[in-house]
Amino acid sequence: MIAGRHALVTGGGSGVGRAIALALAQAGVEVTICGRREAALNEVARENDRVFGIAADVTDEADMTALYEKAEAARGPFEIVVANAGMAASAPAHKTSLADWRRTLDVNLTGAFVTVQPALAGMLSRKTGRIVFIASTAGLKGYAYVAPYVAAKHGVVGLMRALAAETAKSGMTVNAVCPGFVETEMLEESVQRIAEKTGRSAQEARQSLSAVNPQGRFIRPDEVADAVLWLCSDAARSITGQAISVSGGETW
Repeated sequence: MIAGRHALVTGGGSGVGRAIALALAQAGVEVTICGRREAALNEVARENDRVFGIAADVTDEADMTALYEKAEAARGPFEIVVANAGMAASAPAHKTSLADWRRTLDVNLTGAFVTVQPALAGMLSRKTGRIVFIASTAGLKGYAYVAPYVAAKHGVVGLMRALAAETAKSGMTVNAVCPGFVETEMLEESVQRIAEKTGRSAQEARQSLSAVNPQGRFIRPDEVADAVLWLCSDAARSITGQAISVSGGETW
């Protein structure tokens, strides 16, 4: 049972983050969501009265410190932290600027660290807690034209494994969920970029991406949320240090 616990979900205003936040709330968890778009957070919060939005940038340590102070004062310490916020851009590696490289790693990797670090001491002292990183199959294999994203997500998986090793005897668990292409706003942005750069139609671009999944489809956000829900449950108390692929059987 996870009802009554307090969870943080970053990037909770849309897509996978929204699905995770609502799934946790429906399971009886008090959920703080964060993101940079306050209006989007408020819209999700209106869907369930156990969801509370706080605008914050995961790359800003002061922002996240303030979020922890405000949310934990209101609803108690975070017992679940889901580091979901992310972004992706595409370009050949030789055309990727250093600024784009740094931005991608800042949001996807440094942001993940800044998200979970404030929770570690409390979880260790209470000898309980769940940390889940939303990585990607790009954290398990390489994809062309997204070198910074692949590097960042491999870093997230490495961070997860390091934290799991540090905390294995503590009673807390640390894992990563690695989805394939998920039907979200980020996917639509990728489709549009492919269409613009290749001259293919949006439908052709979608088909090229869905074909990566052996099941020939995109993953749904609720499927990722279901994996997170399980990892947060007592049934997964022996699962730590794992990168769980939700990808329809994609291999590497």
